[in-house]
Amino acid sequence: MNKISETLKTRYGLPEEVVFCKRCTLSNQRPTSTPEFINTPDRIIKTLHIDEEGVCDPCRYLEQKENINWDQREKELLFLLDKHRRNDGYYDCIVPGSGGKDSCYASHILKYKYGMHPLTVTWPPMIYTDIGWKNFRRWIDIGGFDNISFNYNGKIHSLLTKISIENLLHPFQPFILGQKNLAPKIAVKYNIPLVFYGENEAEYQNPIADNETSMRDRSFYAMKNLNEIFLGGVSVKELFEKYKLTLHDIQSYLPPDVPELEKTKVEVHYLGYYTKWTPQEAFYYATENCGFQVNPSRTEGTYNKYISLDDRIDGFNYYTMYIKFGLGRATIESSQEIRNKHLTREEAVALVRRFDGEFPMQYFHEIMDFIGMKPDYFHELCDKFRPPHLWKKENGDWKLRHKIS
Repeated sequence: MNKISETLKTRYGLPEEVVFCKRCTLSNQRPTSTPEFINTPDRIIKTLHIDEEGVCDPCRYLEQKENINWDQREKELLFLLDKHRRNDGYYDCIVPGSGGKDSCYASHILKYKYGMHPLTVTWPPMIYTDIGWKNFRRWIDIGGFDNISFNYNGKIHSLLTKISIENLLHPFQPFILGQKNLAPKIAVKYNIPLVFYGENEAEYQNPIADNETSMRDRSFYAMKNLNEIFLGGVSVKELFEKYKLTLHDIQSYLPPDVPELEKTKVEVHYLGYYTKWTPQEAFYYATENCGFQVNPSRTEGTYNKYISLDDRIDGFNYYTMYIKFGLGRATIESSQEIRNKHLTREEAVALVRRFDGEFPMQYFHEIMDFIGMKPDYFHELCDKFRPPHLWKKENGDWKLRHKIS
């Protein structure tokens, strides 16, 4: 627990006092998931709750998870699936993904264990990695699924990514918008009643109470008023006036309208509510049933080879998180593996100290060229977004004020 001087300002609504969970590697600087299309530069975010005993909500949920009656949860799943299962050759559920371990696992058990007829839906990475593209094809070809892959306008995606970095230091926002919004929109368009994502965000950072339902909160993927939407931290009006975009240009990034969802009665569920979801077990399952393969080398910023492999901009998402919140990729991944008893906290802390904040150099210049940003400008933006209560400069180098121990 570390308290900073009153002269060092926080940003984004982050707690002034930096507190690390006693069980995992997360701190109270970890933001919770909220709807991306209301994200603005001056927005105050909510962060991970750590209780009076020094334990975070995801670690507390693990205690509950061990006591869940999973047989009963499976019965609930079967009731839901029996209600919607079709035998006329048409699709009865959607699984969004790009061939990673989680989408492989979810789609495969729904089809081959529970007899559903899933349509897989992909909002593609900005630039596929070699292993990401191979795993996507293996998912479809070896796993055996129909797929809709939405090939968005690269020029618009590049611009929105650049704007997101400039205003939010959030290079992944355009991808997240598509990832969360495309599947419900396809479900509405083709009248497919169920959409299944993997785990609830509450298993990793959101309030523990969010785990009490299988349903994704509609605020994450539904739109009531276009004037309340922000992309890259910029209002729709400004996108039209300053950047000369049209409604057609941004349509694919927008969530479906609430009346459309209500008319078609689309339900968005977390499959992890019904099954005891373990990331490493999903990896083994995907390897055996969909031909999923790991990275040939360690991923920059972390120690493992099988998580978030598909997009060349992935590393920048984790690096900018490190800049804004002091928590990098090794922290995020090790905290999950502690809870699943694949790492001790001592081992995880050593990995965090070694790999967190490693700069994603492998694709840096390719990404900068794609979005039309000068490398020096990117570094300037990173320095601009560093919260003073987390960072200090020593001998010309930036250092975190508080490190996990």
